[in-house]
Amino acid sequence: MGFDVPLWRAFALFRAVALAYSLLLTVQHHEYLSRPWAAWTVLTVMSAWTVATTYGYARPENRTWRLLTADLVVSFGCLFATAWAATPFYLTQAPPLSGYWFAGAALAASAILGRRGAVLVAVLYGVADLALRAIMDAAVTAATARGVVLLLLSGSAVGYMVRVAEQAEERFARAVALEARIREREQLARSIHDSVLQVLALVRRRAAEAGGEAAELGRMAGDQEVRLRALITDGLPDRDGTPLRPSTVEKVGHTPTSGPSTSPVDLRELLRRVESVHVSVSAPATPVTLPGHAAQELFAAVLAALDNVDRHCPKGTRVWVLLEDENEAVTVSVRDEGPGIPDGRLAQARADGRLGVEQSIRGRLRDLGGSAEYVSVPGQGTEVEMRVPRN
Repeated sequence: MGFDVPLWRAFALFRAVALAYSLLLTVQHHEYLSRPWAAWTVLTVMSAWTVATTYGYARPENRTWRLLTADLVVSFGCLFATAWAATPFYLTQAPPLSGYWFAGAALAASAILGRRGAVLVAVLYGVADLALRAIMDAAVTAATARGVVLLLLSGSAVGYMVRVAEQAEERFARAVALEARIREREQLARSIHDSVLQVLALVRRRAAEAGGEAAELGRMAGDQEVRLRALITDGLPDRDGTPLRPSTVEKVGHTPTSGPSTSPVDLRELLRRVESVHVSVSAPATPVTLPGHAAQELFAAVLAALDNVDRHCPKGTRVWVLLEDENEAVTVSVRDEGPGIPDGRLAQARADGRLGVEQSIRGRLRDLGGSAEYVSVPGQGTEVEMRVPRN
């Protein structure tokens, strides 16, 4: 619901309250009416138009100069109808029949036309009030000046607030769209990191080890890896991908299904697929379920953590994966006995466009409303604790 919905509802409520007050004034000063039936006819028209504008302005496509013009014509018409229904003395005791009710049209003009429209309608009201008193040969009182000042103040304030609110709504919409694009870019960045970049890095390392002509191929793969990392760091086109480590596909023979799923998945079944001679998995005896999409994303984060162990730790490094069910949340800890992470290494990797931790792990957990905390002591290994809330 946009900001304009409660605004126009408030205008409709004001018209209804002002109509009731006009009715009260008419009853209170009934003895000063020259044609009571004419006054009641005017009030009937005002009542019908209040209902019509309530429904008319409720639809954004109707808030145009056409409806506003009709609104002002009816309001000015009811104002001048006072000369037909009341005596000159009536204007010394009360405002014209549509006096306070007229402000509803003025507020609508300020919302549609802005502050200039509010000033124009206020000035026209003052001229019309003076013309009405001249027609009826009634005395000009301070009520005319007060009415014009009140319309100027209220109309200008509403016009200014509407303009500011529209600008705020536009900026909010742009911020939401930008956040959505950033999330899609991060998802694609994770997908690329978990697939293409891993392959390029593997080719570069293996080619460098082989030497000879393969070394040139490795150099080219390394150049492409650097360029691709820069591309996904600076910005990517909007596109969806399915994240998974190629190396882990070979190990566990599993490919996550694309697209979000709400079907419950037992995390124990997923994590047991990474169990090997060097990777130990500990899980509760009872099922630990999460919605399909959350389970696949958490599993992909675990795969990224294991991939980091493969890449940065000596071959054969032992890894322990612990799954905990805490009722309100699910926690998966991945601990290795590798050399640990030097201070500032993660920040430097992020600055260099290496997204293994920032996007493939922390980004995934952040999108799920969870968190990923790293604890590492040089020479004593690394532990990453990934926590996902159930709600």
